[in-house]
Amino acid sequence: MTTPDQPTSVEHLRKLVGFDTISDRSNLVLLDYLEDTLAPLGARLERIPNDTGEKANLIASFGPDDVPGYILSGHTDVVPVDGQAWASDPFELTERDGKLYARGSADMKGFLACCLTRAPRMAAAPLKIPLHLAFSYDEEVGCLGVRSLIGRLGEWKVPPRGCIVGEPTSMDIVTSHKAKRAFRAFVTGTPGHSSRAPHFVNAVDFAAEFVVELRRFGREIEACGPRDPLFDVPFTTTHIGLIEGGEALNIVPEHCHLEFELRALPNEDVDAMADHIQRFVDTELLPRMKDVSSEADFRLENTIAYPGLETAPEEDIVVVAKRLAGRNDHRKVAYGTEGGLFSKTGNIPTVVCGPGDIDRAHKANEFITRDELAACEAFIDALIEYASR
Repeated sequence: MTTPDQPTSVEHLRKLVGFDTISDRSNLVLLDYLEDTLAPLGARLERIPNDTGEKANLIASFGPDDVPGYILSGHTDVVPVDGQAWASDPFELTERDGKLYARGSADMKGFLACCLTRAPRMAAAPLKIPLHLAFSYDEEVGCLGVRSLIGRLGEWKVPPRGCIVGEPTSMDIVTSHKAKRAFRAFVTGTPGHSSRAPHFVNAVDFAAEFVVELRRFGREIEACGPRDPLFDVPFTTTHIGLIEGGEALNIVPEHCHLEFELRALPNEDVDAMADHIQRFVDTELLPRMKDVSSEADFRLENTIAYPGLETAPEEDIVVVAKRLAGRNDHRKVAYGTEGGLFSKTGNIPTVVCGPGDIDRAHKANEFITRDELAACEAFIDALIEYASR
């Protein structure tokens, strides 16, 4: 239980959501709050700044430093609120009918708040296994910040034994998620009067051919590719999220830009899929574009890449997480997390388990409930007890 002089998870959450940490902004003021909370408890703190010094990761450790420990990991950034119809200020925690509304309440400052409210117990417990709190930046734009944090963990003399990423899973144990590869495509044609369209390279036309091929490729994977029924979407998917181009109806478009992604089952060869897409551009589209004009171009740029997560059910971190949550089942999810990087890049066995529901994330009126926070607190309490035996 939280003592009267210690902030509750709701009180911590109220503070955390008040920091506007949309990914294009600094998270340092939020880190100051974390350090001001954790330093008086005796936590061993280490900031890992980015190249500009405007953002940073933070590691806070409790317990012995010569024994492999468990990491509780969460990101500090949130997605934008632009264009969303919020019923209240997204950066002020508002409670209605037991629901706590704010940007980041579920994804994932609720988890951070639970870690903070249980930090005094970590500090007071006779930990035999250390517990580490890892707070990252820029997760929402490609899991960028955590990479230097994981690199720092790789320098430790005693590596961690496992990691729990607190993304919202309704406290289910998630052992696997998909890999993501995102791209921008830049199509350059040649402009001209639409009455003479065949004499020019229509950038929108060739972008449209590319979109059709990407959709065909996705259907082929769905029909013939590997499947895993434990995933909510049990196959690798393609997705086109943005396309824009052209200036006016009577002008042949010179430019078109689109963004698309692959979300692949964790053991699929994403590089081979990306190569297939590049070959289609190189062999089917560019030659016909160049036949009309040597100035035409179709260029792909990789913007986001992170690996999938695939943790075997018999791994210690899975067994421990299930015991802490009081359950025997696990599941897999289509969305991505930093877990794949902890597992594949850092060689740290990882599961995903946190309060709230991912279906509320990135939307207007995002919320978490008091009961969901309490369930996460109970999970962390059980971890502290387990680490103290």
